[in-house]
Amino acid sequence: MARERTIAGPRFNRWLVPPAALAIHLCIGMAYGFSVFWLPMSKLLPGAASCGNVGFFAQLVTGSCNWTVPAVTHIFETFIAMLGISAAIWGGWLEHAGPRKAGFFAALCWGGGLVLGGIGVSMHQLWLVFLGCGVLGGVGLGIGYIAPVSALIKWFPDRRGLATGFAIMGFGGGAMIGAPIAVDLMRRFTQAEVPGVASTLMAMGVLYIVAMSAGAFGFRVPPSNWKPSGWTGPTALNSLITSKHVHLNRAWKTPQFWMIWIVLCMNVTAGIGVLAMASPMFQEVFGGRLLGADATASLSAGQKAAIAAAAAGLVGLISLFNSLGRIFWASTSDFLGRKNTYAVFFVLGIVLYCLLPTLGHLGLAGLFVLTLCVILSMYGGGFSTVPAYLADIFGTQMVGAIHGRLLTAWSVAGVAGPFLIAAVREAQLNAGVAKNLVYDRTLYILAGLLLIGLIANLLVRPVKEEHHMSDEELAHERSLQHEAPQVVANADQAARGSFGIVGVIAWALVGIPFLIGVWIALSKAAALF
Repeated sequence: MARERTIAGPRFNRWLVPPAALAIHLCIGMAYGFSVFWLPMSKLLPGAASCGNVGFFAQLVTGSCNWTVPAVTHIFETFIAMLGISAAIWGGWLEHAGPRKAGFFAALCWGGGLVLGGIGVSMHQLWLVFLGCGVLGGVGLGIGYIAPVSALIKWFPDRRGLATGFAIMGFGGGAMIGAPIAVDLMRRFTQAEVPGVASTLMAMGVLYIVAMSAGAFGFRVPPSNWKPSGWTGPTALNSLITSKHVHLNRAWKTPQFWMIWIVLCMNVTAGIGVLAMASPMFQEVFGGRLLGADATASLSAGQKAAIAAAAAGLVGLISLFNSLGRIFWASTSDFLGRKNTYAVFFVLGIVLYCLLPTLGHLGLAGLFVLTLCVILSMYGGGFSTVPAYLADIFGTQMVGAIHGRLLTAWSVAGVAGPFLIAAVREAQLNAGVAKNLVYDRTLYILAGLLLIGLIANLLVRPVKEEHHMSDEELAHERSLQHEAPQVVANADQAARGSFGIVGVIAWALVGIPFLIGVWIALSKAAALF
């Protein structure tokens, strides 16, 4: 577990690190698929009344009525909030402990949290579900999310975006794999009309502990001062890329950190807004027009089911674009530059968000879906591009810890985004606005948030020299990581060591499940056509 035991030898192939990162992110990415549990968790006591007349805090301890869906959905907000908090708190520890120890700890927290949550479901104690899935699981999410980042950026200084895009693509795709597994397990574990939520959570918790631990033990870190063969350092093309390093304690006090914090927060808030309302928005904006009927015509039960299936297909499709957009945009940023990539996100995003209401009014469902897919690809791309952005600005020595602090922006967006969307929608409905028009103002507000992000991005400048670590500070920091000031004798061997059967197996173990998830998402999306 010690970090010095994870320093790679001269024949290690750096392409064995991304599958280790994917193994962790594909597991914690199930966070996006937790909505499959909400409805079954509201039906755990057959014949019992709903807790609709009971307050939220009373539901935490009651065992005599069925929890309401709004009460259990707060679990998602809890573990997203804990993701940012835990990443900020333990980011510095992670840099010194190394990705193997951090990844294993994340496995115990995320998987163990699901097991504890399953026990809470079996006892019908909602507070225990929150403690397990929400708090402990959220800690596992935060540490697991940032665990691979620092190692990947150091292994791929020449392709930082591509490297982090591989891992964070897994987080976007985790639900495509985990959600169908959860649905199938709940069906198999259902007994006497009691949904098999408890057994499913415990089984998936154990599965994730095993898979994430395998990924954690696959991590290696490069020796100090290692560089890929033939790579001499950043080109003059991008003046924002520094060869120096900024300590965590100074980085978060710089204006650059807070500008990038705003950039991420605005991008995520806007993206979550669309993600959260995509299905109901699609159904309410187009309605019967999806089936060739008049927008005001009453629909039969069969027609409503067909529209709901199409909306479910849309959710599967945008989930796929959310995942694939992470690798596409992050790798594109290696050539375009991180600041320019975010400029594309915001400028193009403002245009597309403002275009969506018009497409809805014109009944152009195909263009509406395509626009949503592009928007969600940029939402995912924002997550995968930001670690490389931080490495460009603050250097690579403590990028994992700095990334951890930055993820508090996600916590804020994860809570504020859905709240903002729900509040605006409710206010418009109370004002008598038609259902197919309530999303117009919301989308314009989200475009306004993107404008704020664009301004913050334009204000990002290189960090002042005074914030960089001195040679003595850098040597001290590396000593805390138990790094010897060595250079690999043969960089070409270290960069291109034997891939072998181990590499094939490692990539197959993460690649095959991911491709199955892609196939499932595409199968659901077929309902759109």
